[in-house]
Amino acid sequence: MHFLKTLFWVVLAVIAVVFSLRNWAPVPVSLWAGMTADIKLPVLLLIGMVIGFLPTYAIHRTKLWRLHRRIDNLERNALLAAAPAPVNEPAPVSTLGNEP
Repeated sequence: MHFLKTLFWVVLAVIAVVFSLRNWAPVPVSLWAGMTADIKLPVLLLIGMVIGFLPTYAIHRTKLWRLHRRIDNLERNALLAAAPAPVNEPAPVSTLGNEP
């Protein structure tokens, strides 16, 4: 199974390199105030993917963090509930002064 995962990533990397080499052309990007920037197409696509990925990744990580805190809190409460309650033993009664 590990071999298939490695093979998948190698094939994906080769496809990305071939795409980048074949499409290495400047693309004009219109900026504010009539300015334009010439950016290579693979770089532009990578920037777009990162911009789309970061918010999703941040939401995912915050949900995981919140769930881990919730699980830790539930485990802590379960341990406190399962702990035996302290037993109050009655104080020993002295019989020395009560003899008839």
